[in-house]
Amino acid sequence: MIIARAHTPAGEVVLRRRDDVEELVVNGVFAMDSAEVTSELALADAAGSPPGRVLVGGLGLGYTAARLLDAGAERVRIVELADPLITWAREGLTEQLGRVAADPRTELVDGDIVDEVHGTWDALLLDVDNGPSFLIHDHNRRVYAEDFLRRCLSALADGGRLVVWCETESPDLASTLERITSRVQLITVPVTRQGRSFTYALYVATTPAEGQPWRRGLHPRGKPSA
Repeated sequence: MIIARAHTPAGEVVLRRRDDVEELVVNGVFAMDSAEVTSELALADAAGSPPGRVLVGGLGLGYTAARLLDAGAERVRIVELADPLITWAREGLTEQLGRVAADPRTELVDGDIVDEVHGTWDALLLDVDNGPSFLIHDHNRRVYAEDFLRRCLSALADGGRLVVWCETESPDLASTLERITSRVQLITVPVTRQGRSFTYALYVATTPAEGQPWRRGLHPRGKPSA
């Protein structure tokens, strides 16, 4: 059942329901559903506790944002390129999207996250595509480029966290982050979807706490450098 469909300059966005499961399809590619949201919740949890002020690239079905709000986030600013998703959230077309949009701590912004990194944040979460190895939109390649990732880290408070969601491990992304920051952590999130097993990846780059020096390197076994 199609809940809503819209055409955007970047392609078609479809919100649909299969039995009691909501699905998001972008540009003809399955993006996510409400049946398996483990990695979306893990993305929010990687922001830290309490999450404080969080800038999020990508609304999706709202599960990451809702987790941040439930964890006591002070402010959640969500930048979404597909304007119809913002409209559907404000209209409450799904319970989760409606709950996120209605929370006074939420700010929904129609735009490209590359153009919207302003101010100072405690965490910056990027879930705008499937990662550099499987892009839905080619123009999102710049999200994983070194100059943009540097800009993200520079927008973080001391001890802040940049978290990047990927549909699989990306050694190139890890290498890029290692060139920028002292602490890079890989978190793997195994999930099962419709009988198939997947392992999603979260890359967490942390800025030094106040008074600590910057050092480069990914700690063995994916743990942050001391």
